[in-house]
Amino acid sequence: MSLAEPASPALFLGLISGTSADGIDAALVRFEGSSPTLRCELLRGRTYCWDETTRASLIALGQGGDAPSLDEVGRLDALTGLRFAEAALRLLDESGVAARDVRAIGSHGQTIRHRPHADPPFTWQIGDGNVIAERSGIDTVADFRRRDVAAGGHGAPLMPAFHAALLGSPDEDRAVLNLGGIGNFTLLPRAGGPPVRGFDTGPANALMDAWCERHTGAAFDAGGAFAAQGQPDQALLSRLREDPWFALPPPKSTGREQFHLAWLEARLETASTSPADVQATLLELTAATVADALLATQPDTRRVLVCGGGVHNARLMARLAAWMPQARVESTAAHGLDPDFVEAMGFAWLARETLAGRPGNLPAVTGAKGPRVLGTVFPA
Repeated sequence: MSLAEPASPALFLGLISGTSADGIDAALVRFEGSSPTLRCELLRGRTYCWDETTRASLIALGQGGDAPSLDEVGRLDALTGLRFAEAALRLLDESGVAARDVRAIGSHGQTIRHRPHADPPFTWQIGDGNVIAERSGIDTVADFRRRDVAAGGHGAPLMPAFHAALLGSPDEDRAVLNLGGIGNFTLLPRAGGPPVRGFDTGPANALMDAWCERHTGAAFDAGGAFAAQGQPDQALLSRLREDPWFALPPPKSTGREQFHLAWLEARLETASTSPADVQATLLELTAATVADALLATQPDTRRVLVCGGGVHNARLMARLAAWMPQARVESTAAHGLDPDFVEAMGFAWLARETLAGRPGNLPAVTGAKGPRVLGTVFPA
């Protein structure tokens, strides 16, 4: 069958499980047109939770743990693909949409290693696209990041081109802040400004979630209530901010394999610091490093549009606003994009770009040698 892009409008389905591995985000999207007049309509978005056993395996691998065997990695790759396919089919069933009416699935997969500075550099997202295509009956595009890394880039972040197509303004400098397990920025300058840029800012939900789960049993700190019980430990905050990674210039990217509980514990000089104070400190670390990054790269930003799970943490949003008083901090919902599904929508868009033969990366963001068509196509 032909893999050429159909006449728009067309339906695409995006899938992603992020650094926090708290679930598979699935988004059914209708696209029409192209930048700068791209229209994007989210028809339905849902998050489907991982079973605890699989989630534990994914987190252990993602933060640098060794797999018991190659057989286990292979099994987990196929299982992740199966769960992604199940999420896609469940979303279609809930939407009343037939698989034959979806042009393609764009699947990010689950990152288990991200080593852009290794020799040779590599990144690894599992969730076999063959399995997704076979089980769903829908053309699938997956493995988006490795081509950019092969071209000398970080393979991340990949959302800036999507953000630029939908959220830029000719009249003001804007930034899109994704608060997933890791925080990342897309810088959208006003007309006549420098190119669009993007980079990771450091830990966001992943560290806070892990600490919260250890000390409260809850998978995440709803609304920042646990952090609100404590006060930031300024000495600990200083030690955390001194990590050399924060001083690196863009392009840069990171993940759970660098910022994890062992990293935190190595900087906890006293066991007497209360768990709530540590949680408050981690929240402050996210807000402070985001603000530091914005001040260093686009200080005249007037609007910060926030998406990802962190948008629901009211305390974090308040601290971001306090750290960035020069800018209005608001959800992407104010601009027509559901903050919970921006990334899943973005991978649906990347699948569309791949089938059209258009590059999905921005070299000024990732550091790649040039624009590249991303992803591998797995025909149904």
